[in-house]
Amino acid sequence: MILADDQIQNHNQSETTSHRNELSQLTNLLSERGKNPESILRRLTGFQVAIPSWALGAGGTRFGRFSIGGEPRNLHEKIEDIGLIHALNCSSGAVSLHIPWDIPKDTDAIKEHASGLGIHFDAVNSNTFQDQPKQEHSYKFGSLSHTKKEVRNQAVHHNIEVIEYGKKLGSKALTVWLADGSNFPGQQNLRKTLNRTLQSLSEIYASMPYNWKLLIEYKPFEPNFYSMVIPDWGTSFLLANSVGERAKTLVDLGHHLPNTNIEQIVATLMFEGKLGGFHFNDSKYADDDLTAGSIKPYQLFLIFCELVDGIDNGNNDDFSNIDWMIDASHNTKDPLEDLLQSVEAIQTAFAKALLVDRNRLEEAREENDVVLAQEVLQDAWATDVRPLIRESRIKSGGAANPIQLFRDLQVRKTLIKERGIGTAATGL
Repeated sequence: MILADDQIQNHNQSETTSHRNELSQLTNLLSERGKNPESILRRLTGFQVAIPSWALGAGGTRFGRFSIGGEPRNLHEKIEDIGLIHALNCSSGAVSLHIPWDIPKDTDAIKEHASGLGIHFDAVNSNTFQDQPKQEHSYKFGSLSHTKKEVRNQAVHHNIEVIEYGKKLGSKALTVWLADGSNFPGQQNLRKTLNRTLQSLSEIYASMPYNWKLLIEYKPFEPNFYSMVIPDWGTSFLLANSVGERAKTLVDLGHHLPNTNIEQIVATLMFEGKLGGFHFNDSKYADDDLTAGSIKPYQLFLIFCELVDGIDNGNNDDFSNIDWMIDASHNTKDPLEDLLQSVEAIQTAFAKALLVDRNRLEEAREENDVVLAQEVLQDAWATDVRPLIRESRIKSGGAANPIQLFRDLQVRKTLIKERGIGTAATGL
């Protein structure tokens, strides 16, 4: 389904009066605080969050999966759905492709189709956490870290194959997430396992084009519960430093033990020039893959406070050097609505971080005025930035209220009519 411009324009006209009143109040408030609303709008408008190709269908767990109907049956339809999201919010102009779930049969045709919808290809993702049909060697006991050279070679070759697809599509980054690890003490030699992983990653890195990044993801547990080969940001950072300058750490917000100070991790990685990208989601207990900002919105705000401060002080006025992507599971929601919610939550955290009075905050810090420092942050946090986010969408040609328009147009019913009730997207 492709939206017509007049459908968005008619929707926006119905929202004009209330939106203009709210925007005027907010811009006056920001001007009184010494903030430039137009500058904030420019940064919001330029911020894009990639949608993963595996996120357009109903999510699930090992207990089951409940189809919602109208799910995309192939990569062509997945990109169409991302184009629909991008038409609504004008902030999702990229797809992060997962191989082999979504192998393009004709890379030129799929690239042209994406381009026609305003979509480009972000980081490509390899998969050595599953055995695929007709795969010669199993990854049951590891992939890049496996004790057998032939298994490691197979995993390395798969990553190189993913790079080749990415080159044809215009991607410039490879994301590696390893499920490698052990379930019981004594099962693996932990030092040898780490060393084999380093050697495999080095082979992959050597096969990348000169202008690509290698994004190394980490996870403390699951699917293995005694040890993961890359369990935390420190191990990812160690590997990235050893592999090369263009190897970076990827931060998945769900891949941390409870109460981890993620914003401090972000600050440290930026300090070292090793922050490569983000996978946005939220969690209550562990790696729950919930809608971004649905459980810990203040934490998301604090993460963006570090991002904005680090990037602005590094003389870089945009976020182009960091890969941004959603990584969530939509077990009970319409996935397209869930993705729209996630992107807006991310934009909200970003916008609020831009409102922080940096000079006042630094003065409070230098004087060890703990109360004032907290007040400065919470002044920004308490500001309702939704009018700014709506305005950034409207100026870009998107919908003032994407979810409302999605529902008014009965998009899911249309997709079910086009694709059927029993369709299932590729992926987990």
